[in-house]
Amino acid sequence: MPVIINGYELTDADMERELPAHQDAPDAMKSAMTALVLRRVLLDEARQLGLQHDDGNQDEDALVDALLQQEVKVPVPGRDECLRQYQAYPDRFTVGELAEASHILFQVTPGVDLDALRKHAAVVLADVQENPALFAECAKANSNCPSSEVGGSLGQIGRGATVPEFERALFAAEPNSIIPQLVETRFGLHIIQLGRKVEGRLLPFDEIESRIAAAMHQASHDHAVRQYLQLLVGRASISGIDMPGADSPLVQ
Repeated sequence: MPVIINGYELTDADMERELPAHQDAPDAMKSAMTALVLRRVLLDEARQLGLQHDDGNQDEDALVDALLQQEVKVPVPGRDECLRQYQAYPDRFTVGELAEASHILFQVTPGVDLDALRKHAAVVLADVQENPALFAECAKANSNCPSSEVGGSLGQIGRGATVPEFERALFAAEPNSIIPQLVETRFGLHIIQLGRKVEGRLLPFDEIESRIAAAMHQASHDHAVRQYLQLLVGRASISGIDMPGADSPLVQ
C-alpha cells in the first residue's frame, strides 16, 4: 500500500535516500518511513505559512528549521529553576566518582528460557553471597561477558560509563559488597560485586548554571517539537502508515 501524505505519495527513491540514516534503529524501515512522513508534514506546513522562497528552491532542511524556529518557542529557564534541578539531582553534577566493580552476566538471548535463566542466576547469587571468595571462579564458569576471563572484573567505572540500570545499582551499593539482588539491563541479568569507591566532587552551582540552563532548554524544546509534530500529524491527511505519535528521528 502506498504511503500518501496530503496528496504526496512517497516513492522508493525517497526511501532509498532516507534509509542509510536509520541503519542503527531497531526497525530501520519504520524509522525511515516515519521520518519521511514527518518531514513531508513539516514541509507542507512551512509552505502553507509562506516560508518557502518564491522560486521554490529553498533547501528542505533550511525550510524545516525556519518553520520550527517560528512556531516552536520555549523560554530559557531562570536561575531558580536551574537551582532546583541542581539540588534535586546532585549525582548529575558530581565528577570524579569511581567504583571498582566485577559482575557475572547471564545474557538474555533469543529463545532463552528466561525463568530457568533467572533461577540459575539466583542460585549463583546465593552461592557468592555465602562465600564472596568464590566470585571470580563463578564468573569464569557462568558469565557471558568477556570479563569472565579476568574473574568478572570491570576495573574502575565512572558515572556515564555503563547503562543506567547498572550504574544506579552500582553507585547506590556499599563498598566491598555484593548487591543482594539480580540487576536487570538490556544485556541480561547481572550479579554485581563492588570493591572500593572513590567519592566524587559536586561542582559549584555557579560554575555549571549555564550548562544546566542549556540542557533544560533543549529538553523543553524537544518536548515542544514533539507536541507540535503530533498537532501537525493529527490534522494531516495520511494513509498507508499508522502514525500513533510523533516520536521522530527529526528530533535529536
